[in-house]
Amino acid sequence: MRDMSDDDRAGEGSSGDEEFDHRRLELELRQAAAILDPVPAELRRIAVEAYALHDLDARIAELTFDSLTDAIPVRGAVDVPRMLTFHTGGLTVDVEVTEDGLMGQLLPPQPASVEVLHGPRAGAPLTADDMGRFFCDAPPTGPFALRLRTGGEVVVTEWLRA
Repeated sequence: MRDMSDDDRAGEGSSGDEEFDHRRLELELRQAAAILDPVPAELRRIAVEAYALHDLDARIAELTFDSLTDAIPVRGAVDVPRMLTFHTGGLTVDVEVTEDGLMGQLLPPQPASVEVLHGPRAGAPLTADDMGRFFCDAPPTGPFALRLRTGGEVVVTEWLRA
């Protein structure tokens, strides 16, 4: 009969008798993070309110052009408006943001209800005319997005910083 070496004894207990408890580790890490780096109450409130704004059936319009990053600067131009283009499916939303406000157009042209979202609340509702044009005389400040209701469809643009 053979005596067990130290190597045999070391491997004896680790053959699956004591599995590592990942759930317990995650719970302990969450508790430590809550104590050492808690989420500020104001941030939690804003997150909950922003989540309440989501539309489960909304399509997201992807940003396909932003003049801040995609356009070639023109020498000597000052107070150049910011041009944005969003696209989803068969709908394109062109938006121009200036210090005087925001104006846009839906392509193909169609009437729609438009809301400028900034923070957890929607701004005053705008109406796109039969040519798909809409205007808001208050420029967006901070992060903003647009929510459009065209027929039975809801479209929300990506969020951007003004």
